[in-house]
Amino acid sequence: AGSIAFLVVNVFLILIAAYINLVVLALTFIMEVIIICFLLFTLEQLPLPLEIAMLAIFSVICLYGTFASLINSTFGKTLFPMGPTLFKVTLEKESITTSPPCLTPFSHQTSGLRTLAKFLDAGGVCGIPTDTVYALAASCKHPEAIEKIYNIKDRPLEKPICICISNLEQLTTVHPPFSPLLWEFMRNVYPGGISCIVKKGEWLKKLGIGPAYEKVGTKDSIMIRVPDHTVTVHLTDMTGPLAITSANPSGEPDSTHQDMVISRLGHKLSGVLCDGESNESVPSTVVNCTKIEEGTISIIREGCVPATKVMQILERVKSQLE
Repeated sequence: AGSIAFLVVNVFLILIAAYINLVVLALTFIMEVIIICFLLFTLEQLPLPLEIAMLAIFSVICLYGTFASLINSTFGKTLFPMGPTLFKVTLEKESITTSPPCLTPFSHQTSGLRTLAKFLDAGGVCGIPTDTVYALAASCKHPEAIEKIYNIKDRPLEKPICICISNLEQLTTVHPPFSPLLWEFMRNVYPGGISCIVKKGEWLKKLGIGPAYEKVGTKDSIMIRVPDHTVTVHLTDMTGPLAITSANPSGEPDSTHQDMVISRLGHKLSGVLCDGESNESVPSTVVNCTKIEEGTISIIREGCVPATKVMQILERVKSQLE
């Protein structure tokens, strides 16, 4: 009974071996013949030469298969052939090439920057890298694009959007009525991961914010970012001031890689400038400087720059001006 059961099981082993190689197939086939010999032996009908022949062949195949496998695996190539498979399994892999929902040029390519600049100049909303986390950007030349940002990320209208400029010299050329303390403070924190909230004024229109004056900041103040990021600076030089906010659905974690922006918001954007992993995992530190003339500032949001460091910068600047 045991031999008959093994005989049936070995049939399945032969089928499996047919998908491996000829050596294993021959081994399982000879095993089947040997089992039949065992059955004939129980019936006293086994020719002795057949049993000897089968056991000899089985031994030779075992020795060859073991030796060939050992040598081939040791040297990493087929020195002793094991034979082809009798049957081949063809696994059809469906190469599903899902194209991104928006254009995704790379930041290290000049053509990538130009592509994003064209999108922004045409009134599109794009995902861009910064020195902290990824941001959504719209040109201040297109107020309607800034409105799109609110819809794209479901941002509450009461939350203002800041502007991004490439360097502090852009501010000095439009002569905003800032106090010497504020100027010196900004020189110490820009460029970098600190955003300063200052009072609004007509100087913003000279900066290039004219069309978007009512769409950025609040009625009385505006937050300014000068990122310490070469790609963002070059892009802003090409487009002019940008309205930016974090590239994430409102209330969800910030995007620290282009893939997060593409997967969550890509279907709503004109493009995403791919720059890999963000330098930081948290956004910029927001500082209210509207009362800095009185010698005080307040931390609205503590981000990548600790609040203690911001206060140390202020105290150092104040001591320098005294």
